[in-house]
Amino acid sequence: MPFDPASLTYDEHGLIPAIAQDHATGEVLMMAWMNAEAVARTLETGRVTYYSRSRGKLWLKGETSGHTQTLRDFRVDCDSDTLLLLIEQVGPACHTNRRSCFYTAIRDGEPVELMRPMEES
Repeated sequence: MPFDPASLTYDEHGLIPAIAQDHATGEVLMMAWMNAEAVARTLETGRVTYYSRSRGKLWLKGETSGHTQTLRDFRVDCDSDTLLLLIEQVGPACHTNRRSCFYTAIRDGEPVELMRPMEES
């Protein structure tokens, strides 16, 4: 029986968190939201599509930046309320032009920047 995106557990806004992880290195790159349509499009096309809460519409990752995500594996957690997307990332994943959105650590009570923005090519 084929997977039905409606079988997932969405929040009261019809959204589910999706964590994007580099399929080759295991590095966690970003977290974003998906609705059932974004899940379906991602599975159909292999290009990761999210739901932009600020814009109120679907967002194909890399549509304007060229920093695309190609789906390599799609995983659902034990409660069906969080997704793990193993992806191939082209360019930075973060809108700040960093490889990962998780570039700040808190060490000894202070924020520490772990990576600088990537150089434009």
